[in-house]
This record gives sequence, C-alpha cells and structure tokens, in this order.
Amino acid sequence: MTFPFSIAVHGGPLTSAAEPLSAERDADLRATLARSVTVGHQILASGGDALDAVVASVKVLEDSEYFNAGRGSVLNAKEMVEMDASVMEGKLKQVGSVAGIRHIKNPIELAREVMLFSGHSLLAGDGAEAFAFERGYEFSEQDYFFTDHRYDQLMRLKFAAKGSPTDLDLLALSECDLAEEGKADDPVYGSVGAVALDQHGNLAAATSSGGVANQRFGRIGDSVMMGAGMLAENDLVAISSAGPSELLIRHRVASEIAARTRYFNEGAKTASDFVVSRVLKGPESDGGVIAIDHLGEIHSTLSGAGLYRASVDIQGKLSIKLFANE
Repeated sequence: MTFPFSIAVHGGPLTSAAEPLSAERDADLRATLARSVTVGHQILASGGDALDAVVASVKVLEDSEYFNAGRGSVLNAKEMVEMDASVMEGKLKQVGSVAGIRHIKNPIELAREVMLFSGHSLLAGDGAEAFAFERGYEFSEQDYFFTDHRYDQLMRLKFAAKGSPTDLDLLALSECDLAEEGKADDPVYGSVGAVALDQHGNLAAATSSGGVANQRFGRIGDSVMMGAGMLAENDLVAISSAGPSELLIRHRVASEIAARTRYFNEGAKTASDFVVSRVLKGPESDGGVIAIDHLGEIHSTLSGAGLYRASVDIQGKLSIKLFANE
C-alpha cells in the first residue's frame, strides 16, 4: 500500500520590525525555498524516506546565507557560530540532535548520523564534533560561516547592550545601509525546518538553527528539543517550529499541538492556530509552525509579518510564501 506524499519547509520568521524586502532579495528567497522543497519532494516521489527528504531540504537552507542556520548562522557573544539541529522520524519515534556545533557545515546531516549510528539521541559540543570526524565529516573553519552582515548585526547588539562609544567605529553600516543591501530583514533569532509524509506512511521532521545573535557561549535552543522545536509521530502529525526559542521551550509548542490532535481530536490546523495564538503573542514573538498530518495535508500558522515557507502538496502543487497576507 502506498500513501499520498507531501513536504513543507520553512526558513524562519520575517520579523515585524523588518524593512521591506528588495525585489532581488524577495526573488532569491523564493528561489531558495523552491529549491529546498523540490529536493525533498524528488526523494519522496522516488519512494524515498521522509527522514531523508527533510534532511535534504534543510541542507539546502543551511547552505544559504539567507537563513539563520548553517552558512547564514548568527554570531554568539564570542563572535563565533554555534549551531543546533535535530531530526525525528515518526515510525519508531527516534530522535537525533546535535548542539553547539562550530565546525560542521551541515548540522542537520550530523543529527541524522547521531540518530542512526551513535546509540544516543543528543550529542553536544566537542563530543558531537568528535563523533562527526569519526563518521568522516570534514572540519570547516569558522571563516566558512562568517558573513559581514552577521558581524555588523552582532556589533549593533553589543553596542545597544553596553552603550560603549568605542564600538561606534564598528557600527558604520547603519540599518538604512542594510536595508539598501536587502539585509535588514535578518532577525536576531530564527531557524529552518522541514516536515514530510512519504509513500510508506511515515512522517518526519527536521529543524536547524544558528541560535540567537549575541547569545551566551554554550547556549542551546529549542531546535534540539523534541516537543519544542520539532516532533513527528506516525498517524498523527509532524511539526517544525520557528520563533523565540525560550518561548517555544517553555510552552512545548510542538508537543502541545500534537497533544491537541491526539486527545482533543482536533485537526493539525486548528491545533496549530490555537497554540501559536496562545504562545506567540506580543512584541518580539514573531514565529510560527509548519505541520503535516497523517493524510499529507499541509498547514502553516504564523505570528508576525511573515514566515518564509514553501510546500508541495499531495497533488504535486508547489506553493511559496513569505508574508502573512499571502
């Protein structure tokens, strides 16, 4: 027996405080999202696993500078990249997570390795990277992840926190300058993610993040936490979350949505709308979720100006949206 299959991806929130996107940036974002979801859909169409599909889709987003994951990750207070990622498959409810990754280009692939080959569910920091090198992953210098606009973003945050005049020379690139370059939409937090249902009826979810700009060294966010940043359970729902990490953790957003579908018999859309409206409200709470139910129906719910998202539904229709009013 084969099941209908579908996939959805997100690239994190467009914050309410963001400047309008330039036409070039808008087009590039849509093209990257389309490439991401298409890569995953091709795997599903060929009979591949939902887990492989979500990992492949997220990898595309990690390789882009546009999103807060992988290549585009924000910098922490020590001017370094520290990345988190996780995957979950819905059949056996296996989870693989990595935290504090600094030298691996695609943490989402390493998260899958942890799930399949480590004998554990979560590895962090030096231990996670040692495991990666054992598995044949290449060491990547921090220079690979470093981008000028993320450094400028960090310097502005440090200046705002300390008000030190000595930082002024590092703040020459103003918000107006960033807007002209199409960079002012970069939030200080965010993640990327994917959810999928394959032809075997298996659900999977994946989430990857660079964390929060200027975060403390060693901070770990919701992206590695099953039930907060992601969740997948066959015959129920697969979810990937985006938004302020501490809120998603405290309110167990993905778990709450899944619980409402299971115990209240709510549809994934109704459950997602309820939880997001309850948790992501007020200033600095832009975010949302993408979800796929056991029938392959795709749902997205957001709070704020927008959520970068794309999907291919069970009819094979491609949809790409950036803003709340699309």
